[in-house]
Amino acid sequence: MSRRKKGLDISGWLILDKPVGVTSTHAVSKARWMYQAKKAGHAGTLDPLASGVLPIAFGEATKTVPFVMDGRKVYRFEVLWGVETDTDDAEGTPVATSDIRPTREAIMAALPAFLGEIEQVPPKFSALKIDGERAYDLAREGAEVTLEPRVITVHRLELVETPAPDRAVFEAECGKGTYVRALARDLGRALGTRGHVSALRRTAVGGFSEKDAISLDELERLRQGAAGEQGLADALLPVETALDDIPALAVNRAEAARLLNGQPVLLRGRDAPTFRGPVSVTTEGALIALGEIDRGELHPRRVFHLDRP
Repeated sequence: MSRRKKGLDISGWLILDKPVGVTSTHAVSKARWMYQAKKAGHAGTLDPLASGVLPIAFGEATKTVPFVMDGRKVYRFEVLWGVETDTDDAEGTPVATSDIRPTREAIMAALPAFLGEIEQVPPKFSALKIDGERAYDLAREGAEVTLEPRVITVHRLELVETPAPDRAVFEAECGKGTYVRALARDLGRALGTRGHVSALRRTAVGGFSEKDAISLDELERLRQGAAGEQGLADALLPVETALDDIPALAVNRAEAARLLNGQPVLLRGRDAPTFRGPVSVTTEGALIALGEIDRGELHPRRVFHLDRP
């Protein structure tokens, strides 16, 4: 890591285990301060109530954030039956109640309706914009907030346990744009009762999971430890880790030079790929670009300025 006036010129992914009670923005700011990083971003906001996997991109890794954002996400969450809140989680004000407590059998019977491509109305306390204003800002001001239903994809929704008659724990694997709080709300209504999320943990985002995650406390210990700056650097994952789900293509140095200058490369020979779409491009094992193959040509979309052989 080389120091510059505005911070460290560092690139890589930090998979943070965000604690409950901290906003994603604050968590990213804290991690960025620890690393003294010049540039940082994150892939997928977690509500303050939620804990778990928050991928943070430093430097050149910010160019790969969309690939992580588009990946599947896995959540474990608890629903409290009998109360629906205006935020659809435990931080909100109750807006409806019910004495009905669904049985395990009733819950299992309701789950198939929430699988696949379904329509979902996002919570009115969300970051979505209405006429340029955040929905949660309008809701806090007491304005009437109406959000249109959106098509989302739920790949998996499983009942994990029912620790009490008024509580159920689920695990969901879902696509981009899914609100777990809205799943809980809609499940409650479908079961003839009401419900809200009382606990939420994200266990995976794209190719990143809990096993990759490190807490803010652990980072602080690394920062103050004997290894210091190197200890923090060792906690980072390579930029290309975010690109594991797209094809990789190796090019020679001459082709790499063209791509780094923004010029396309014509792919020839028996081993030339015939598909179309995004690829991660390497030369001699080093990531140099994100490209797109179209009609036998490789076009650079984003280039990386990383240490190369």
